[in-house]
Amino acid sequence: MAFTSNSSGPLSEINVTPLVDVMLVLLIIFMITAPIPALKIKVDLPQPNPNVVNPPNPLEPIRLKIDQSGAFYWNDTPVDEPGLKAQLAVIAQQSEQPEIQIAADDAVAYQYVARVLADAKSYNLTKIGFAEAN
Repeated sequence: MAFTSNSSGPLSEINVTPLVDVMLVLLIIFMITAPIPALKIKVDLPQPNPNVVNPPNPLEPIRLKIDQSGAFYWNDTPVDEPGLKAQLAVIAQQSEQPEIQIAADDAVAYQYVARVLADAKSYNLTKIGFAEAN
């Protein structure tokens, strides 16, 4: 039994055959034009030096904490900005410099951290790390 409709209104179904044809053609075009990543690149990695000796007693890192108000704490001792610069100058004079671990509060303005980094750079301090504020 077939259903027939005598109404001459618009069709309510979409013919998807042309859409599928276009998608298959586009898929083939992209497959042909896409570069094949089969090129192998030879990388010359550096080899570890077995003669490197680690220092026997590494220096204790210095913990510099910056709280949300911008106050500085040098190993849990409050210090103002001129005192911080004096401490950085003392470290710069040492032959073996300890690492400075900066622990900034999440709510601290970036200008305080940037000021500490600029001061450390002005004294040629290179061992600077970041730690999570407690």
